[in-house]
Amino acid sequence: MLTPDELLELIPHRRPFRFIDRIVEIDDQHAVTEYTFRPDEFFYAGHFPGDPLTPGVILLETMCQAAAALGTYLLGLETTSGERRSLAAVFTEATIELESGVRPAQTVRARAEKVFWRRNKLKARVALSLADGTPVATGSAAGMVHGRA
Repeated sequence: MLTPDELLELIPHRRPFRFIDRIVEIDDQHAVTEYTFRPDEFFYAGHFPGDPLTPGVILLETMCQAAAALGTYLLGLETTSGERRSLAAVFTEATIELESGVRPAQTVRARAEKVFWRRNKLKARVALSLADGTPVATGSAAGMVHGRA
């Protein structure tokens, strides 16, 4: 079983494009991650200058990265530690509905719940909220976890 720290190392994203500061919960049914959007994030300079708002595509990516953590965890249950080092999750479809915005310095919590997992394909319900529980977005994401070169 992979620990949250091991999972963070296996997820191929790194700053400035990793939107997970920590994995709060993970098991074979769900993952919960947190991320604080820093005021100096690269995308704020041009997204509503003077009144920055986190782009929706970044919020979607944040939710997909929580799902990637779940998929990597699930495949990790089926593979050896040597095989795990070459895993990558690629999401091929996603739909979300945005309910509110996220500003610089706000912390979000992303949740991915397994709908199905088979033949290395994951479909998950995803949700994003502010740290205080205010809903930001909900939807679904699906993709494959596979070996990378």
